[in-house]
Amino acid sequence: MPAATHITIPSHDGQSFDGYLALPPKGTGPGLILIQEIWGVNEHIRSVADQYALDGYVVLAPDIFWRQKPGVDLQYTEADTKLAYQYMTNLDFPNTVLDLQAAAQTLRGRAEVSGKVASVGYCMGGRLSYALAATGAVDGAVCFYGGGIQNNLGLAPAIAVPMLFHYAELDDHIPPTAVAAVQAAFAGNPQAQFHVYPGVGHGFNCWGRPMYNQRAAALARGRTLQWLAEKLG
Repeated sequence: MPAATHITIPSHDGQSFDGYLALPPKGTGPGLILIQEIWGVNEHIRSVADQYALDGYVVLAPDIFWRQKPGVDLQYTEADTKLAYQYMTNLDFPNTVLDLQAAAQTLRGRAEVSGKVASVGYCMGGRLSYALAATGAVDGAVCFYGGGIQNNLGLAPAIAVPMLFHYAELDDHIPPTAVAAVQAAFAGNPQAQFHVYPGVGHGFNCWGRPMYNQRAAALARGRTLQWLAEKLG
């Protein structure tokens, strides 16, 4: 397992919050901001951070819900999922993007990070990865089935960094019309790549949920690693 620890991230408004930091075996590498789903920085997200760390990245998964409750770590039960949706509904989106900018700045400032920093987000985190890219705080962004991106296309012209979008063909949260709208918004942007995975549903990357699809998850992960290697060096 990669070396992992929790670090403190200073916020823009004089507070601080937690982040899970996973280091690569060599100790240094490009940086990744890993943005959680609605269940918090839970076992699955920590394992994803560890995976990318084993691939040579310095990975920081910031606590997105800290302004509501620090340390949210939920499972995929009915009760926890209901609570997770409450946290998502009450999320202060503008402040969260500022928190992610602070996390990216903190990651860039660490001695272990050599080179560029990208973001990778899943579901709610995919939308936040997209919004973070629009701020210019990262050198590239990956969005796994980012819900709500289609409702924030006004940010698209501000994005000057490479983007990678993964979508599920049978996503019950993101219809094909939404995917088409995002594709249209980036039609003139050669730095944007899109992949749609046939026959799978929302959340196909998460091994803790029934919709997990091993083949689609492996394919999306492989494409992400290739893209990161090309864009971050």
